[in-house]
Amino acid sequence: MSTDRDWMERALVLAVRGLGEVWPNPAVGAVLVKDGQIVGEGWTQKGGRPHAETVALAAAGAKARGATLYVTLEPCSHHGKTPPCNEAVIAASVARVVAAIEDPDPRVSGQGFAKLRAAGIPVEVGEGAAAAREINFGFLTRIAEGRPMVTAKLATSLDGRIATHAGESQWITGEMARQEGHRLRSDHDAIMVGVATAMADDPKLTVRVPGAEHRKPVRIVVDSRLRLSLTSQLVMSAREVPTWIMALPGNDPLRVKAFVDLGVEVLEVPAEEVGRPDIGAALKILGRRGLTRLLVEGGGRLIASLMAAQCVDRLVWFRAPIVIGGDGIPAAAAIGVERLAQAPRWKRIGQVALGDDVMETYARTA
Repeated sequence: MSTDRDWMERALVLAVRGLGEVWPNPAVGAVLVKDGQIVGEGWTQKGGRPHAETVALAAAGAKARGATLYVTLEPCSHHGKTPPCNEAVIAASVARVVAAIEDPDPRVSGQGFAKLRAAGIPVEVGEGAAAAREINFGFLTRIAEGRPMVTAKLATSLDGRIATHAGESQWITGEMARQEGHRLRSDHDAIMVGVATAMADDPKLTVRVPGAEHRKPVRIVVDSRLRLSLTSQLVMSAREVPTWIMALPGNDPLRVKAFVDLGVEVLEVPAEEVGRPDIGAALKILGRRGLTRLLVEGGGRLIASLMAAQCVDRLVWFRAPIVIGGDGIPAAAAIGVERLAQAPRWKRIGQVALGDDVMETYARTA
């Protein structure tokens, strides 16, 4: 016989489907169960609406009466671009609500639960909480810290090199690892690279996974002085895929206009020191724009800046079984660590073999 945990696990699986497409909203899954059977289910749709509960209620129709709603995040209680979900739940005469976590958004923050209980609907909170927090770590980070969750993706040799001393990097890892890298892109809101990487590789930064090609995460280049070529693949395709450049103030207005005319959005970031943007301020700008999940793919200086600022929340490290040597280009530039106690630390939370390569996932602990 299925339990609350079983039904919540189904809701969590559904929530994952929205990752990368629902920002600035959280990715939520909802399941309606009656007499031991699913009568309706859904997840937050592209652009953040309709919400998961609304989709599930619509699928259930009249069968929602007397059902239990399993939802991965507290139903919203405020009027936005859609009516409050808790009002829809009450109107449908749902008998019971099981939620994984409370929504920390000040517009909700327990009020959704309170209104459900005031309407006589029992609410239980906590089933699947750890998994729900991990799925929406980006949303929770944006609410708490005003910035998106940052995942740094590294593809290196065993000795942590991303290229030879001559700059050759394609390809260190194999096809399976590269496909997994594209899957990572598909569940993030945006992909960021430094201008040196963009100039050296001339990447597209698009999702090339069968069935997910429609996903178009924002492409972001940190380019203080607008050095990126106007004929680069990123710029030339900016009208098809959202493309932002984060630059310092004071660039040539004609140069800025040239990028804008080609569909690129230029965002000004204050300087931390001469010639370098304040990476913390840059992340806050992205947070205000609604981004919740940011995948950083290099290069070494950008990764180092984020690590030094203690803003890398997850590391996804692809290691290939080769050794390049000390004259190769390191995955991260200097971050000024003098004592081991100063070094950023992570806990390994996942490991999987991808052909001859290994993918390790780490969560920051300090």
